[in-house]
Amino acid sequence: MSAPAALDLASIPERIQSEVQRAIQRSIKGVEYIASSGPALGSTPKDTLHVRGTMNLYHYRPMADEICRVPILTVMATTNRGHILDMVPGQSFIEFLLKRGYDVYMLDWTPPKPEEKNLRMEDYVLDFIPDCVRRVQRDSGEQDVIGYCFGCVLSLLYGAIFNDGPMKNLICFTTPIDFRGMTLFSNFADRRSFDVDRLVDSVGNLPPEMILSSFEMLRPASRAVSQVHLWENIWNDEYVKSYRMFNRWATDILPLAGEYFRAITKDLMWDNKLFNDTMSVGGRAAKIADIKVPILHAVAEHDRIVPYEAARHLIAKGGSADKEEVMLKGGHVSLVAGPSAIRRLWPKLDNWLAGRSI
Repeated sequence: MSAPAALDLASIPERIQSEVQRAIQRSIKGVEYIASSGPALGSTPKDTLHVRGTMNLYHYRPMADEICRVPILTVMATTNRGHILDMVPGQSFIEFLLKRGYDVYMLDWTPPKPEEKNLRMEDYVLDFIPDCVRRVQRDSGEQDVIGYCFGCVLSLLYGAIFNDGPMKNLICFTTPIDFRGMTLFSNFADRRSFDVDRLVDSVGNLPPEMILSSFEMLRPASRAVSQVHLWENIWNDEYVKSYRMFNRWATDILPLAGEYFRAITKDLMWDNKLFNDTMSVGGRAAKIADIKVPILHAVAEHDRIVPYEAARHLIAKGGSADKEEVMLKGGHVSLVAGPSAIRRLWPKLDNWLAGRSI
């Protein structure tokens, strides 16, 4: 019986040989992967201006001959390290800003120590951020400071309270405003079953493993799927490099200070005070409508961590006459880092900042 016409028998040995060679290459690369460390992240040259407790303030060294007058202060989320914005050369958003002539500072965090479990929301909003802003002013010689923020909720609270202060512009990424839209997190922290007081009183700082588990519950099979994709592409050096960069960021979670987490749970998750305009920090009202500076809010079309239903109210509530929301393809991380961000978000931010940094 003749073989089906669509089947090229002569090519079978070649295909088998190709698959064998690829399997061998995959095994070799697998051994290399296990034996080697990932790429060094956060390597853009910078100077440490100040360290106090869990707070670190950095100033990145210029990479352009002409520097924009108004400095940029990036405020990192308290769960993440700053290297998500400073991957390897060529894929670093910090490097991109420096080459475009911006004067870049970063407020980054280290894990709170057990004795720092009593850090409160007001320590971050009324102390750490204002302290860094003053030091940026002193170091740069400028009174205006652009707030480009990854720790966006903290920055919103700061901007609402210090609405007559030095912040000139505010850029936020995927910022939750209506915490009812944070569906899984809301269910996880449901006040009927989640005893936040007992948790904080028992363990102090919230362990990073608990935070990581809550993220993984959004996509339960994602870690297994990503590891399968890694094995299938282990022979591809560029794929492996990208995987290691993002995997390190995704798993390098910082613990949260206990009292700070208690406030997040009760004020934001349970009482939804930011959305309801009843939020206060240290007795000081913090309403988004009081923010009058230009606001840009970048959101991701496929964000599973901060769904659009949770983030869409920022621009509507902002009190600025100059405010804009931009929705881009991608997820929570790919919005700001990786090839998609390089093509879409970074140029958009540069265009938006250019006329507002003089």
